[in-house]
Amino acid sequence: MAEPLRVLVTGAAGQIAYSLLYSIGKGDVFGPKQSLVLILLDIPPMMGVLDGVLMELQDCSLPLVSSIVATADPKVAFTGVDFAILVGAMPRREGMERADLLKANVKIFESQGQAINSYAKKTVKVLVVGNPANTNCLVCMKNAPSIPKENFTCMTRLDQNRAQAQIANRLSVSCDAVQNVIIWGNHSSTQFPDAAHASVDINGKKENVVAAVKNDDWLNGEFIKTVQVRGASVIKARKLSSAMSAAKAICDHMKDWWFGTPEGSWVSMGVYNNGSYYGIPADLIYSLPVTIGKGGEWSVVPGLTITDFAREKMDLTAKELVDERDTANQFVQPQ
Repeated sequence: MAEPLRVLVTGAAGQIAYSLLYSIGKGDVFGPKQSLVLILLDIPPMMGVLDGVLMELQDCSLPLVSSIVATADPKVAFTGVDFAILVGAMPRREGMERADLLKANVKIFESQGQAINSYAKKTVKVLVVGNPANTNCLVCMKNAPSIPKENFTCMTRLDQNRAQAQIANRLSVSCDAVQNVIIWGNHSSTQFPDAAHASVDINGKKENVVAAVKNDDWLNGEFIKTVQVRGASVIKARKLSSAMSAAKAICDHMKDWWFGTPEGSWVSMGVYNNGSYYGIPADLIYSLPVTIGKGGEWSVVPGLTITDFAREKMDLTAKELVDERDTANQFVQPQ
């Protein structure tokens, strides 16, 4: 059994974590031979609920989990962690302006970035899930200057999974037959789900998705809109957010970051853009197609053809991210 990895999940008393922690603990992310220390962080008012989550994890009797820590103390939570999955965030409430949401989350992710900087391993890999995920990730990263920028990502894998599922349903194939759908930009309703470079395996033959679907109006219209508003659609139907699918996407994201992507395939991740990728403005966490090596190093897929239609969509979501960043910067405390 390998030396235990210290894996932190914030917002650990919430419904996403409730679906997530068992999957991590039983080996869905880091494999069946990797022992784990699970660290559960939440705010003090949630400690009663968190105690219940702790008891359930203990009662699962998971062989890979060597110990579990439940705490409201960031120093205890972040000390020596290998992976930090930041699920907890201030949700947008009815009547709340976007600036109010950003202001609340800047405070949260400033403090978590500072805790990462002070206590986590310098090799820690950070996944931000709590929304607005891209900008929360940027704030967190900027407050942890001792950690490489490449070690901060935000989750757009749920959007990728949603897009793959829509195409698979359209073509009556299994989801794993669809590869290399791209999510560009922000994890929001401006994101651009792009099937132009995707492929699908139909009866053992690989085809371009656009050629297989044979309906540009659907791909450029209903398909994009469905993926963009899928989270809201789930809330409307379920009266709760999409916890199960979000937890699955977190596992997918982290598994690929740990093991690497298969040859010939890529995945979508919100990563730090230094201004050298596809004409996207610098200093944003922007979702891009990446391949990941066995050591966890990601590389943006180069040389993809960008149509005028795609360019317009990519620039629109970039503009939203610039606006979010600039708004968030108004609330950043001077160091």
